Amino acid sequence: MRVRIATTALGITAALLAVPACSTDITDTTPDTAARGGRPANADQKSAMLSTAALQTRLLDPSDLGSGYLRKPERPARHDDVAVIGCPALSELGGDAVIGGTLTFPHKAKAAFTYASSSSEISEELYSDSADKLSKGIGQIFDAMTGCPTDQVVTGGTPIDVASQKLPAPHVIGDEQWSQLLTFSTAGRSTVVKQTAVRDGSLLLIVSGSPALVDCHLDKALAKATAAR
Repeated sequence: MRVRIATTALGITAALLAVPACSTDITDTTPDTAARGGRPANADQKSAMLSTAALQTRLLDPSDLGSGYLRKPERPARHDDVAVIGCPALSELGGDAVIGGTLTFPHKAKAAFTYASSSSEISEELYSDSADKLSKGIGQIFDAMTGCPTDQVVTGGTPIDVASQKLPAPHVIGDEQWSQLLTFSTAGRSTVVKQTAVRDGSLLLIVSGSPALVDCHLDKALAKATAAR
């Protein structure tokens, strides 16, 4: 299983301070519970897989994020040789797990945005598959990365020091949550990226980027991704 854990992480600069204010309102995402056995009333809908076309309509757009956000054009896939030093578990998954791959789930959609007044970025990825496959796939990657507090990735001949820290889920949303803080250092510069993943039934949401922007827009992204259920 390959996954781009920090989407466009190497292109995000360390200027993470000039970010917009966010609402502190939190949408209640507690699922309705059916009378029989406590089973969620929308369990069948949550287990239905979504097509790539359907996922595309559930991505955030600049109007959802607020003024000052611009959508980034998708960059062509790169195929540099990637090696991981100092983390056997991550190396077994493939070096692309840090910077170059994508999840191999059948249905996927992604978008990335810049905040105009700074170099801060935020990206969103949506995937759909069975709940078991989503849980196992993303859980395996997060466990491997946070299980190695430090390692080094060599991509295209460039060494990148990576430090990872497991974070608590921000609050109880969806069925499962994962979160981590990544620091990428190369050529005397460091970039800090927060990544939070939420599985809700057969839908997996991954939000990555400036820590403040991830905290700001996570609830909004999940609400739009699951609104039609």
